[in-house]
Amino acid sequence: MSDDGRLELLGRVLDGFNAHDLDAILEHFADDCVFESPRGPDPWGRRFVGKDEVRSGFAARFAGIPDVQYRGEGDFVSGERGVSEWTLTGTTVDGERVEVRGCDLWTLRGDRIVRKDSYWKSVER
Repeated sequence: MSDDGRLELLGRVLDGFNAHDLDAILEHFADDCVFESPRGPDPWGRRFVGKDEVRSGFAARFAGIPDVQYRGEGDFVSGERGVSEWTLTGTTVDGERVEVRGCDLWTLRGDRIVRKDSYWKSVER
C-alpha cells in the first residue's frame, strides 16, 4: 500500500473513533495488533495485545469519556510508520471536562495497523 493509501486509512480510523464505531476502527487492525494507551501502570502505559484486548481498550475510552471526540491536526506516513496529531475533547463520567493534545505513533504492515502507541499532554490546573 502506498503512503497516500496509508494516510487515507488513518483518516478512516479517525472517523471510526469519532463515530465510536469499534468495528469500523478495528477492521483496519491486524489480528496480532498492539495498543499502548497513554496512561497505565507501566512506563508504556497499559498494553493491549490482540484485537479482542485492543477492542476492550478502545471501548474503555468510550465508556470513560462518553462524548470523546478527536480533532485531527495532521498525519504523516513514511513506509510502515506514521504519526497522527490530534486534540481530544470530552467529558468524563465524573463530569470533568477534558481537552488535551496528543499523538499516535503507528506501525503498519501492508494495509493493516499492527501498533498504535498513544501519547497525550498532562494538563495541570
